[in-house]
Amino acid sequence: MDAPIVVHGPSRTGGRAVTINDEIVGLVHDDQGLIALLRRAGLYDAEHCLEDPHWIEWRGGWPHQYRWGNS
Repeated sequence: MDAPIVVHGPSRTGGRAVTINDEIVGLVHDDQGLIALLRRAGLYDAEHCLEDPHWIEWRGGWPHQYRWGNS
């Protein structure tokens, strides 16, 4: 089973798009923004899901990195 939440790769202008069940729900610039977005979507235990591959798939870049390139 695929993770329902996907954090897509960093954009050239900064931030990462987030989809839940293939629906775009927002753009985040850091872990705190991601946690807030997931809580608004109803995942109240969001901070504990960031490292759980059953919940979140990090695509196109390292987890927790929100800027394009090496920084």
